[in-house]
Amino acid sequence: MTANHPKSAKNWTYVSVPVLILLLFTVIFTAKSLKEPSSKAVLASESKNADTNEPPTDANTRPKQKAPEEKETPRLKRTHPAFSQHNKERMRMVARQIQARGVEDPNVLNSLHTVPRHAFVLPSDLRRAYSDQPLSIGLGQTISQPYIVGYMTEALKVGAESKVLEIGTGSGYQAAVCAEIAQEVYTIEILEELAKSAQERLKELGYRNVSVKAADGYFGWKEKAPFDAIIVTCAAGFVPPPLIEQLKPNGKMILPLGSPFGAQTLVLITKDDKGKVQSKQLLPVRFVPMLGRVSKDE
Repeated sequence: MTANHPKSAKNWTYVSVPVLILLLFTVIFTAKSLKEPSSKAVLASESKNADTNEPPTDANTRPKQKAPEEKETPRLKRTHPAFSQHNKERMRMVARQIQARGVEDPNVLNSLHTVPRHAFVLPSDLRRAYSDQPLSIGLGQTISQPYIVGYMTEALKVGAESKVLEIGTGSGYQAAVCAEIAQEVYTIEILEELAKSAQERLKELGYRNVSVKAADGYFGWKEKAPFDAIIVTCAAGFVPPPLIEQLKPNGKMILPLGSPFGAQTLVLITKDDKGKVQSKQLLPVRFVPMLGRVSKDE
């Protein structure tokens, strides 16, 4: 039996050499394949749906799509302490002076409930902030009585999508009342000092949807036109033509017409979808005069 051992070893060696060669060849071929990309991978970027500026991606490497951002509507930010002050006085003002006299639009009533009128009057007039009367704000200008503010706002039928132009910013109270309802409010004040203080006050109170400009209101705000509603809080002998032009079809404008020092009438002007303008007299009023270009033609 021992004589057979060398023969067995020789046979095993003879048989195993081809196997070893085959195994070695397989290892080399596999290593080369791993090192070099396949032709299929090279051609992946040539797909019609592939972007030639970006590498091909699969389900695991494809970047996730960002969720659509929520549209911000930061029109109002009522965090100022003034909004929580004098609530009873405001409720009484609305109930007795405005609603009791015929103003019914819930948006208007809610706006007047909300806007802190005492923040728009002089410190010396704080105790009269919610009385139904106009008050001086300096420089010969006034803040309108609450009833007139409510009446004029209701007549314009301001809605949530409205773009409003105001002529005669004053202290900014009327602009704030409109801003509580409308999408955008643009207000013009010819006296630069008042325009600046109103802009600062409205910003401090959180009215982000109000834009203030120091300019002559006669010319309106052409860059922002057309407007769904235009409210003029100073009296003129005629309607400035640029304001008619900037009023949107089916829009409304309200303003006091008449002598700055005599009889004045609140007038509602409407423009139909064909551009035809009509006017309607509402009630007698007394406003400060419009300054600037309009006074030269009167």
